[in-house]
Amino acid sequence: MQYLIAYDFGTTGVKTCLFGAEQDIRLIASAYAGYGLYILPDGGAEQDADEWWAAMCCTTRAVFEKTDVMPAQVSGISFCSQMQGMVLVDENGRALRRPMSYMDQRALAEFKACQTHGPCVSGVNVGMLLRSLRATHAASTSVKDPLWKYKWVQAHEPEVFQKAHKWLDVKESLIARATGEFVMTRDSAYSTFLYDTRPGREGWNEELCRMYGVETRHLAKIIECTDVAGLLTEQAAQELGLCPGTRVYGGGGDATLIGVGAGCTAVGSTHIYSGTSGWVGTVMDHQAVDVVAMMAGIVGAEPGKYNYFAEMETAGKCFEWVKDHLVLDEVNVYLAKTNVAESRETVYESLYDYMSDTVAKVAPGSGGVLFTPWLHGNRCPFEDAAAAGMFFNLRLETGKAQMLRAVLEGICFHLRWMLEVQEKKTKTSEPIRFVGGGALSPVTCQMLADITGRTIETVENTKDVGAIGAAMLAAVGSGAFTSLSDAAKLVAVNGTYRPDPSTKAVYDRNFRVFRKLYAANKENFAILNRLEG
Repeated sequence: MQYLIAYDFGTTGVKTCLFGAEQDIRLIASAYAGYGLYILPDGGAEQDADEWWAAMCCTTRAVFEKTDVMPAQVSGISFCSQMQGMVLVDENGRALRRPMSYMDQRALAEFKACQTHGPCVSGVNVGMLLRSLRATHAASTSVKDPLWKYKWVQAHEPEVFQKAHKWLDVKESLIARATGEFVMTRDSAYSTFLYDTRPGREGWNEELCRMYGVETRHLAKIIECTDVAGLLTEQAAQELGLCPGTRVYGGGGDATLIGVGAGCTAVGSTHIYSGTSGWVGTVMDHQAVDVVAMMAGIVGAEPGKYNYFAEMETAGKCFEWVKDHLVLDEVNVYLAKTNVAESRETVYESLYDYMSDTVAKVAPGSGGVLFTPWLHGNRCPFEDAAAAGMFFNLRLETGKAQMLRAVLEGICFHLRWMLEVQEKKTKTSEPIRFVGGGALSPVTCQMLADITGRTIETVENTKDVGAIGAAMLAAVGSGAFTSLSDAAKLVAVNGTYRPDPSTKAVYDRNFRVFRKLYAANKENFAILNRLEG
């Protein structure tokens, strides 16, 4: 049996998983460690590269405390990570400033100065938009894209910018620290919107770099997700508790690999993810773009395949918010004045289970209450950093249980909205795979089926599908599996939820109103929340 370690770097923590690969991909042991997400008043969102590395080191050692497998038996490590971060590193692979998260939205002035002059479509100069679409089949139309983070540092921190050796994404910065090699996998390179996807021209597009003012010296070598990026150095191996010379594979971004780990590699297959963020992804054999709805066919882990991708910034994060601010009061005493997690351990494993049980007792439609899940702006099917969450249609008889259910319904309404917009460019699948922390709740699974009108399937180890996808890449790279498609066939379905026709009328009614809430409040959001650029 071949042993592989996969690191799944999310927004708030890393899940480190040890897998065995032979006839299948089997999870042997795992460990988790959190790190900070630093939200700044100017719209910034940063993390700490040293915290990432420390979490990677402690979880690696923790995994071996749970198994008889020895570090010398590990043949390779791989990564699944959040995407569209911006990490400027020196020649030793060390971050020169705190990495800017995909959530960072402070570069409005740089975005406007570069491409909001002259005739515009979706806020982008027509000429620049066409040049980008021609090369990449997409364009940088969001202030949160890594290109504008790069430009922000260039404008505001010139001393850091001049010291920068390479511009990397999250997992690539960890690969550099582990191996001393500076690379970007194709999917990470594509997420910069500087990667040319045209046959025979694949690679960094120098015309786009000149157009945006990007210095090509900062761009790393591009590799495939299944390639060996480098070998573990003596120092990195000592810190991680692994063996020097262990192969380090390129891995992939979460948008690339969560669908793979869910078993969705065939053209036409669709998956929905609900974790901190949320998205809808459909596999295509060609690229498509919807510049109005901010959707594009991003490069997949397999050559010739693309993920038509629509993202919402806060999905499960909304349920975490409601836990902290509605279920708990300021001094962390539960509203019922009893600690559910402590006093009812035999019934509920966590407060989230208690919340799900409470939601299940509320009638579909939440008594007409709606919630907009835009707690940190939104990307698809509209881009607006000023958009915010709200409860709509509260009445005297509204209770907190209805508000709890409205939050979950709001997340599902937004996923339905993105799913329906995807249908304009490609056919989404029936059934749909649902993965991530949200898929652990049968209440949420049934709600998603009822709201979308689609059959929803769940899989085993749903919170680990990103790590499973990363392990599959390493297994293919090492020759243990012939292709990702073969590996994905091993993913087993463990739950099926079919839409309940009795809920259709109320959900369709609420969804019609939900879709109108942004347009009706766009100007109000701008007045209250617009960041000056």
